[in-house]
Amino acid sequence: MLKKRIIPCLDIRDGRTVKGINFEGIRDAGDPIELAKRYVEEGADELVFLDITATNDKRKTMCSLVEKIAAEINIPFTVGGGISSLEDARAVIQAGADKVSINSAAIRRPELIREIADPFGKQCVVVAVDIKEIDGDWYVFSNGGRQSTGLNAIEWCRKVATFGAGELLLTSMNSDGTKAGFSLEITDRIAREVTIPVIASGGAGSTQDFAQLFTQTKASAGLAASIFHYREVAIPQLKTELKQLNIPIR
Repeated sequence: MLKKRIIPCLDIRDGRTVKGINFEGIRDAGDPIELAKRYVEEGADELVFLDITATNDKRKTMCSLVEKIAAEINIPFTVGGGISSLEDARAVIQAGADKVSINSAAIRRPELIREIADPFGKQCVVVAVDIKEIDGDWYVFSNGGRQSTGLNAIEWCRKVATFGAGELLLTSMNSDGTKAGFSLEITDRIAREVTIPVIASGGAGSTQDFAQLFTQTKASAGLAASIFHYREVAIPQLKTELKQLNIPIR
């Protein structure tokens, strides 16, 4: 069995790490470079950097900050936010990212997934999918969770996989920042529908939440932000406790 990954996420706004609840109520969470260095020391398996206002502000990802973080870490580094072309992806990779995450741009033009995967390899392309449950069905949202697309979540994830994505970053907007646990049912349904790894995001609040994610779904990784930023859950302790539960962890 493939070992599960623990991934901290840096949501970036105006050069600072921030975090909210259900994509709202944003507050400061610290200096991204210092947090990135800390996560390497604590044994994080990968790091995700999301420039959360780039798409809405109609600007590119902050490559200078990406470059500074990349110089300080030695774990796989995924960068997203404002990437809408092959040229944008190339700039972020040249700045030090190992993978690029695309979301709204892929919704507008799914062909972009393959355009980036062809020169860099599908392992470099992470498609972020922000989903929300409405009246019992799950739908895809774009522009940092601000716009409903009307796309069915499961159907969109299937399409993303066929267009050449190497991985899905699946965020439940209903659970985001609540610390009430991952959205297990939809995460497992999507993970079983696609042949690529799924990173689950939204709702992590305890070791138990990660344990349930890894025992009750086929997700390959669990991503969290505030519980790591504010030291509510320490990554070394989390990994130790999951291993004690016989969950294969890197």
